[in-house]
Amino acid sequence: MKLVEARHFWALLLLATVVVPAARGIWFDMPSSGSKCVSEELRNNVVVLADYYSLFAEQEDLNSTVAPTISVKVTSPYGKELYHTEKVRYGQFSFTTTEDGNYLACFWADANYQGGKNVTVGVEWKIGIAAKDWDSIARKEKIEGLELELRKLEGAVQAIHENLNDLMARELKMRGVSETTNARVAWYSITSLGVCIVVSVLQLWYLKQYFQKKKLI
Repeated sequence: MKLVEARHFWALLLLATVVVPAARGIWFDMPSSGSKCVSEELRNNVVVLADYYSLFAEQEDLNSTVAPTISVKVTSPYGKELYHTEKVRYGQFSFTTTEDGNYLACFWADANYQGGKNVTVGVEWKIGIAAKDWDSIARKEKIEGLELELRKLEGAVQAIHENLNDLMARELKMRGVSETTNARVAWYSITSLGVCIVVSVLQLWYLKQYFQKKKLI
């Protein structure tokens, strides 16, 4: 029995690892005069935590003072500014989503940058349970080892449940849109057919009257 429970535990842990979004590292080159943005579609009430830093393509030292300064701006799907800073080499932003949609994070080199080189920006993007500070939680609640892993698994299962509910809600919404569209198309087809029949009858009546006046029939 214990072996079966252990198998269930590791199966759930593997499922949580695959399904639940974890931390994602992003690297991209940004021109010295221009901007680049990254976006992700998120649902409401999701915690987001991101670390970012800038460096040259050949530079590997994050703390080097020669790293170019950049500006960062994060906006919600409806354009609300969630984070904005300028002239920094690295930093961190966090927020909790308040609406569904695409959240946009834009990066650009500061106006006083004259290096002429492309700037490499690294972003570590965490959402959901991956954004939680599990070390602080473990110290605060005095848990460790298997108990801590079970807490993580509980959070992962909850996140899976929320994702499934979100997918079901979207599927229901799309089904409603499809059914409404199909109904409108059907009524449009019936109306078009009726108009064509009426026009054809009127044409036949007009031609009959015309030929009768001309005494052709």
